[in-house]
Amino acid sequence: MGTRSFRTSAGVGLHVQIDGEIDGEIHGAGAGRGDVPGGPAAPVTVILAHGWTLDSRSWGPVARALTEGPPGRLPPRVIRYDHRGHGRSELPARADMTIDGLADDLAELIAEFAPTGPVVLAGHSMGGMAIMALAERHPELLASRVAGVALVSTASGGLADTNLGLSVRMLGLVRKGEAKLAEAAWVDRRAALSRRPALLVPAMRVLLVGKGADRGALRITSRCLADCRPAVMVGFRPTLNEHDRDAALAAFDHIPTEVLVGTSDKLTPVYQSRRIVDTARRARLTLYPGAGHMLPLERVDGVVGRLRGLVETVAERVAETAADGARELVVDQLSRGSSGSGPARATPAGT
Repeated sequence: MGTRSFRTSAGVGLHVQIDGEIDGEIHGAGAGRGDVPGGPAAPVTVILAHGWTLDSRSWGPVARALTEGPPGRLPPRVIRYDHRGHGRSELPARADMTIDGLADDLAELIAEFAPTGPVVLAGHSMGGMAIMALAERHPELLASRVAGVALVSTASGGLADTNLGLSVRMLGLVRKGEAKLAEAAWVDRRAALSRRPALLVPAMRVLLVGKGADRGALRITSRCLADCRPAVMVGFRPTLNEHDRDAALAAFDHIPTEVLVGTSDKLTPVYQSRRIVDTARRARLTLYPGAGHMLPLERVDGVVGRLRGLVETVAERVAETAADGARELVVDQLSRGSSGSGPARATPAGT
C-alpha cells in the first residue's frame, strides 16, 4: 500500500492511500503475484470515497479484496482517501465543510493520481453525495473520465427530514447531543472517545449497522467514529441537510451505475435509493436484506462483486478499443506498403 499526501487548491492537505500499480510498481495485496510482476499498469482506477464522520479505513476490506483478485486478471488500482477534516486529512475552515468542496477535492484528486485512463467511482453515504456534486460541478470530467459509478447507502436529497428510524424521544436526544457539540469550542482536536471506541458500539447497533454485523465491521466503524473530530461532525451537518441533487443524476444516464443499500439502513433508507434509480435511468438497484448503513463493512463480498463487475466491463471495453486501434494500425501499414507497388502479399508466419 502506498501512502501519499496531496494539497488541494483550497489549501487543505488530504491523506491518500493507493493499492495496486503505483509508478510502474505493484503495491498492496497485488504485490508479488505471478500474474502482475511489476506491470503492466492497471487498466482501470477505482476511487473510493467514504462517509460523514468516517475515514478511508471504512473502505479497507473492499480495497483489499479488489486488489487480490480474481486470479489471472490484472487487478485495478484502488485509491481511497480521507475527506477534508476526516481521518488523517487536515481540518478546513468551517465555511469550507461542504459537499461542493468535497466534489472539488475529488476532481483534483482524479487529475493528480489518475490523470489518464478510465475511472470507476464508488461513494458511501456522503461520499456518494460528493460524486453527485462532482456531476453537477464538473460535468466534463465525469463525461470524459468516469466509466462506472457505485452509489452505496446514500441519498440525492431529503436528509433533513429523516427520523433515523428512531422514536420521537430518541431522535430528540440525538439532536440535543448534536446541539451540545455545536456549542463546544471550535478546535482541531479528536473526540475524547478516541481512547475508548468500544463505548460507541451500543449506539452503532441502533443507528448504523444491521443485526448481523460482525465484529470486524463494529471494530472499524467504532474506531473511525471515535477518531472523528467533533468539529467535523457539526461542521458538515448543514451541507448534508441542504443536499439536493436529483437534477445532477441525469449525468449518470450514459454511465453504468450501481446503487446499493441495506434494507435496515436507518440513515439513508431504501426509499432514498429508489429515489436515485427513479431518476438515473441507467442505474441498477441492489438490496441487501438485514444490512444497515455500513454496507462496505457489513457486506464486503456483495459490494466487491458489484464493483468488480463495473471494473471488468470497463477493462473489456479498454481491451476492445486497443484491439481496434491495433487493427487500424495494421491496415494503415499494409495500405502504405502496397501503394504504388501492386497488391500486397501475405508474409508467412515465422519469417
